[in-house]
Amino acid sequence: MSLEVRAHDQPVPADPGAAVSIRGTAFIVGAYEHPGRVLPDISAAQIHVEAAIGALSDAGLQLSDVDGYFCSGDAPGGVMAMADHLGLDVNHLDSLDVGGSTYVAEVSHAAQAIAAGKCTVALITMGGRPRSGARRTAPSTGPAYPFEAPYGHSNPASYALAARRHMYEFGTTSAHLAEVKAAAAFHAQHNPHAFLQKAVTVEEVLESPLIADPLHRLDCCVITDGGGALVVVSPEIAADLPRRAVKVLGAAETIKHTNVGDVDLTYTGAVRTGPRAFEEAGVTHADIDYVSIYDSFTITVVMTLEDLGFCAKGDGGRFVSDGTLRFDGALPFNTDGGSLCNNHPANRGGMTRTIEAVRQLRGEATPAVQIRDCEVALVHGTGGWLGTRMGSATLILGQEDA
Repeated sequence: MSLEVRAHDQPVPADPGAAVSIRGTAFIVGAYEHPGRVLPDISAAQIHVEAAIGALSDAGLQLSDVDGYFCSGDAPGGVMAMADHLGLDVNHLDSLDVGGSTYVAEVSHAAQAIAAGKCTVALITMGGRPRSGARRTAPSTGPAYPFEAPYGHSNPASYALAARRHMYEFGTTSAHLAEVKAAAAFHAQHNPHAFLQKAVTVEEVLESPLIADPLHRLDCCVITDGGGALVVVSPEIAADLPRRAVKVLGAAETIKHTNVGDVDLTYTGAVRTGPRAFEEAGVTHADIDYVSIYDSFTITVVMTLEDLGFCAKGDGGRFVSDGTLRFDGALPFNTDGGSLCNNHPANRGGMTRTIEAVRQLRGEATPAVQIRDCEVALVHGTGGWLGTRMGSATLILGQEDA
């Protein structure tokens, strides 16, 4: 069966066969976001350590309780080196790298490992110093790099390609995209740790310099140091902890390829992960109280919401207008300010998106933007590039009694 789904067709998720559901097999009991955004004096490894201790402390656990460790390419030396650095004695290891979708998928991997009896306390860490340290300027060093880089392929250029095509196909405007930034900035002004804490208007976004036409500077995510960690445990462990837990309800992940050059830029991998995650979670779009969408660029959010099914394909620009994404709107998103304003270490926004979803479900978000009666949240990460190849991961979380 072809892995590609045309944007104008109904998405057809792959048949999972006899796959076992992870619904209710695991709970997030610890979450920690490093407060630093510019950290010139500590190493990336130390950020991982501080995040790990913070998340375990939040859960009421210690490093000695961990029997499963999960990380990605931002971990110095990889999973083996970081497990040694943390002093972990674990039965299960997992290292995945699908860019910004990595840590959304890693929660699913942790739940799968727990369901399979491979571990009972899974620690997931992320950390990096792209602002203070060396920044990766090339979008990839993979097989396609020699054929793409000479022609100006960069992160902003790739997303700009998708944005321009979306505008051509559906009439989306730069003002529509700017609505996403305005909503994120409205939330960030209430976050004392946010890298950018100033509210901005749609007009201010449009007046900011062009980076890659049609994307303006304020359409682009921030670059920060920092990190975070999550602790995912079995139901038995969760029941013995005093901390309020968040239940993993459903998850899915996929990769969208370039299809040997026959690329449709108007859709993302969310057309496949969304239906599968909703089915496993047993919820509908109407049940979602809050969405955490990796906002690498404003166009990422518009296309992701379409492909997840919150609006029809092509209607994303109009959907996000008129305050829809604000905490008091029809579909609140990224109440910490997201990667557009708050925090974006190591190009792996899926971690911070998941942490904020956990806060919302616990009722522990910044009071000014806490969603009332938040019971079900959706997290989605996009890794790679909208203009070429990408990883996508969707995670649906709920109250512990859901």
